[in-house]
Amino acid sequence: MKPDLVVCADTVHTLTGDDRPVEAIAITGGIVTAVGDRRDVRDWRGPGTDIVDLGDATVTPGLIDGHLHPVMGLQLTADVDLSSARSIDEVRQLLAAAAAGRAPDEWVQAWGLDPNVFGGQPVTGAPIETAVGGRPAFVRLFDAHSALATPAALRLAGVDGPRRFAQRSSVVCDDTGQPTGLLLEAAAMDLVTEHIPREPVAVRAARLRALLGDMAATGLTGGHVMDLLGDSAEVVAAAEGLGDLPLRLRFAPWCEPGIDADGLAGLIALQGRGGRRWEIGGVKFFIDGTIDNGTAWLEDPDTHGESTDSFWTDPADFTKAMHTLAAAGVPTATHAIGDAAVRHALDSLNELDGPTTAPHRIEHIETLPTELISRFRRQKVVASMQPTHSHFTRADHTDNWSSRLGAERANRGWRCRDLRDAGVPVVLGSDWPIAPFDPRRILAAAQLRRPAGEPDIPPVQPNQGLTPLMALEGYTSLAAAAAGRTGGITVGTRADLTAFTLDPLGTAPDELADAPIAMTIVDGTIVHRGTTPST
Repeated sequence: MKPDLVVCADTVHTLTGDDRPVEAIAITGGIVTAVGDRRDVRDWRGPGTDIVDLGDATVTPGLIDGHLHPVMGLQLTADVDLSSARSIDEVRQLLAAAAAGRAPDEWVQAWGLDPNVFGGQPVTGAPIETAVGGRPAFVRLFDAHSALATPAALRLAGVDGPRRFAQRSSVVCDDTGQPTGLLLEAAAMDLVTEHIPREPVAVRAARLRALLGDMAATGLTGGHVMDLLGDSAEVVAAAEGLGDLPLRLRFAPWCEPGIDADGLAGLIALQGRGGRRWEIGGVKFFIDGTIDNGTAWLEDPDTHGESTDSFWTDPADFTKAMHTLAAAGVPTATHAIGDAAVRHALDSLNELDGPTTAPHRIEHIETLPTELISRFRRQKVVASMQPTHSHFTRADHTDNWSSRLGAERANRGWRCRDLRDAGVPVVLGSDWPIAPFDPRRILAAAQLRRPAGEPDIPPVQPNQGLTPLMALEGYTSLAAAAAGRTGGITVGTRADLTAFTLDPLGTAPDELADAPIAMTIVDGTIVHRGTTPST
């Protein structure tokens, strides 16, 4: 059978370990069916073959975001973006501008609030209340593990004091028992979000397609989606009903504290379901929260005396649930940020029964003791990390994250290079909408340990920078392997390809971050075409 599409480029990084030069890739039915040089194209082509020559572009396996939330993120990024605000006055101005002209009972939502704007003072809803003029408002902090709610929002939700939850969540209250407006972790935030109007499925489906199209334009061909909440599956199916998705998505629904045997059976039954370019594969756990909130799980308390407990009130229940899923062949991904959390996740993953369709993983791994690194390799656990999360910290440790941890633990932050040097597969991603999704800037940040294009910002732990090849593997072959697939460009693999206008293995990271994408191909279909001429 003659190929549907042949893609040619001066440079092709197959990432298969085969050093033979490749200039041409033949694709049939969404699968790579031949690789060779431009001279081979004459023999391959048929009457219906589309030949695309990208000239001096560089083709790599398709970029895969190892951790993102595109469906949930539609709600998380509702209304006002506060991510650029660097002072509480800027926050007030942005919220006041959004509230102006709205009805007294109309909601104001915002996201991306950096706790550093409070300058070390308690994080409360008081500044939010004055800015929105008494309206109900819900403002998510940048990590999406906490939010601020105004008194009007709390009244609508019936929240007038502390609550008890099956998970480690809290309605923060003052000495009199009155809520301060700060809500920590999902169960507490859900008390309010259940009362916020939600866009119809059809509207969110259209927004999802537009978002995925924007992602494809940055070179992304797929993503590991670390949630499947509420009607998310309905939204994705509706988006696919409008046409093939621009990205291939793999979803991991959450396993939360309090789950019973029926709930675990339901998660097992979901595995493998999906559509043409999306599927459910794996289950997501949380074993702790975040350092900035004081909800991480540390072996010693942070400088505020917080971050001392697991997200699961009984960590043994976490281990039991993980073992049940693993015995059924379900791969797990565990959010573990603090050192105690990472250690418990590794302990729980030790000597699991039953083969899974993909390796088990630990997500984030923000502060990591040296003695745990070898355990990742020995237990064959994937490290899933987000280099741009370190941009929320500062090299001089004056930020909230670092000051809570103290210098010793802050110096163990995001140890990507130490893990890779130890032979651990390190998969890279954005955690969008927590950080921007553009993989070019994340590839750069993984090498630079600072934001691309900002050389005046001191790098955070520069000795943890990855090589260009390590960074590219983290977004391609290793990310594919983390989903149980063979990565690289070789006969029989999926035809998901990214074409850079510059070579990601030979271009300075700051320059790579802004280099246009020549073409993005998913399932052998061109989903994004840049300005590079083609024939």
